[in-house]
Amino acid sequence: MPAALRIAGVAVVAALALGLTPSTAQATPRRPSDTQIADARAAADAVAARIGELSGQLAAAQDAVDAARAHAVIALDEYQATQDAYLAAQQQADAAAAAAAQATADLGVARTQMVAFARRSYMQGSTWSGAAALVTAADPGELIQRAALLEAAGAHRSDVLDQVTVLQAQATEAEAVARTSVEHAAALQEHAAVALAVAKDAEVSAREQAAALDSQQAQLQTELAAAQVQLQTLVGERAAADRAAHATRTAAPAPKPVAAPPAPSGNGTPAGSGNASAAQKAIDAAMAYRGTPYAWGGGGTRGPGPGQDPDEGVIGFDCSGLTQYAYGQAGIAIPRNSRAQYAALPKVSSEDLRPGDLVFWATDASEPATIHHVAIWLGGDRILEAPQSGSVVKTSDMRWRGYIGAVRPSA
Repeated sequence: MPAALRIAGVAVVAALALGLTPSTAQATPRRPSDTQIADARAAADAVAARIGELSGQLAAAQDAVDAARAHAVIALDEYQATQDAYLAAQQQADAAAAAAAQATADLGVARTQMVAFARRSYMQGSTWSGAAALVTAADPGELIQRAALLEAAGAHRSDVLDQVTVLQAQATEAEAVARTSVEHAAALQEHAAVALAVAKDAEVSAREQAAALDSQQAQLQTELAAAQVQLQTLVGERAAADRAAHATRTAAPAPKPVAAPPAPSGNGTPAGSGNASAAQKAIDAAMAYRGTPYAWGGGGTRGPGPGQDPDEGVIGFDCSGLTQYAYGQAGIAIPRNSRAQYAALPKVSSEDLRPGDLVFWATDASEPATIHHVAIWLGGDRILEAPQSGSVVKTSDMRWRGYIGAVRPSA
């Protein structure tokens, strides 16, 4: 329920109560006519309608801010996923470059051997230096021995020629692989930069909307206070008129409490009981960082980390950075961003939630691609989360609006 709506409800009840206080009864009010009473009732209804209108405006503005924040987080997820792909491609490019360098070095050695052979042939006046060795043999036995040695040497030269050919092909292929890998990595890096720029713009827009909402809230509170005074006066006059006329006063019925929405059923396959010990380790690891600032894009397996601009310089966690760190401390590796965590891990029905499960929210509860937030389920409708910019890692009441599902990393 929006804050202003709750305040408005309390204000109406408070105004009714104030209008019926003994101090009003002690006065000697002028007996109003039926028309005056009807007018007073109509005025009170109009004020109540105005309060409801203000609350509706506030709720719509808050929805716009929430949507902007969700868009920013989804864009940040896209950047993080692309950045991971870029790092993997860069490693492949480095390995390909090393292979190309080694192939080039091996080819250089083989070519040096070929040049040496050509130089000797030229200096001896023959392309086959073994001819002189056979001619100068002292006897047939030595001739046979030298012929055998020269045959082996000739086979070695043939091997060298074959090796040069093979190494030449390997070097060419390695250079092509290295070039392709570098181009792929560069394209991914460019895509990651674009995704980060989109995410940053969305986050800045969300914060500007939030600031505008704060200003609007202040203005609406001023209007609401004026409406409360007017309502209190009108209800007091009506109550005084009723008492003066000795009418039967009935207590205003208390507003009916709004029931919490039922937990939606999970649509994933059962994940199994999981490892309760690992789940508790993850909870304890995250709990240790309660009070740590939210940092947009910050944190991960190593703990709190610097956020992305506009949270540059803030050391802390975003929602998925906190959950990745928590389960890393439990010895379970999970992806960095919330959408990947939901996609990669075993699904859990909302009726089977256990402490340590990860719960997710999306702008469209039927579309996992719109997931924008993740938290750790603690049980008892409580969660542990890094909620949003300006907040800190903390425990909160479970929110079922926008809930899309849950996973169990320890299963």
